[in-house]
Amino acid sequence: MRMMSKNGLKGLLYKYFRKQERKLYSISDRIGCMSQANVDYVIKHNPQVNPAIVETCPNCVEPVDMKVAPEVRNEIRQKYELPLDKKIYVYGGNLGKPQGIPFIIECLESQINNPNVYFLIVGDGTEFSKLQEFTAKMNPENVKLVKRLPKEDYDRLVAACDVGLIFLDYRFTIPNFPSRLLSYMQAKLPVLCVTDKNTDIGKIAVENGFGWWCESNDIEGFNTTVKEACHADMNSMGSRAWVFLNNRYNVSGGYQIIMNAW
Repeated sequence: MRMMSKNGLKGLLYKYFRKQERKLYSISDRIGCMSQANVDYVIKHNPQVNPAIVETCPNCVEPVDMKVAPEVRNEIRQKYELPLDKKIYVYGGNLGKPQGIPFIIECLESQINNPNVYFLIVGDGTEFSKLQEFTAKMNPENVKLVKRLPKEDYDRLVAACDVGLIFLDYRFTIPNFPSRLLSYMQAKLPVLCVTDKNTDIGKIAVENGFGWWCESNDIEGFNTTVKEACHADMNSMGSRAWVFLNNRYNVSGGYQIIMNAW
């Protein structure tokens, strides 16, 4: 999560990969980054690189409208034994150290007595067992943990939820931009980004009206943001997510960025 140690064995590995990184930059005509925060980071930490060749070129998709009709949404919720009358916050993806699982558990525990929300966690990873232990010990009525799903089933399940969750450990010093954002946007869900201060994924969601952000070591901030989301116009925010997806993360746009570099 932090930069690799520069001492001992890890220091040797750091120096080797850092050397390869600089070599790659030196032979590159263009350097594409996921977001402006990544652009700024590369320029700041690599003064030998010409800033003019560093630009944003984010992950893109061919947008597919994954939103489902209300009756289908209810059918999906019933299939997975999810409540029909609560706001469902869904997290899907890797469950490892980069996601800051202890803080996720703290967030879930802080919401145990909230009758208005439900948390659905879908995924797998090195820290999955910690979430299993938490649900087994606390038996929360508003949390469901699902280990993996085929992509088609996962996409439909996401579409039956209300808010997409993104978690990143607060100790990250390098800006990360999880691609799971795109699946939420295709389902026309607003997103709640719980991350470190260095990534700009939360800033982008807030400034463009399709999400919220709080730092991933601020439990009060998380609770406040969940409450705010529950009272928001989620349909309007989800529609803005869909529009932004088409305008910013469409493969046609990514293609144009690459072709303009020639």
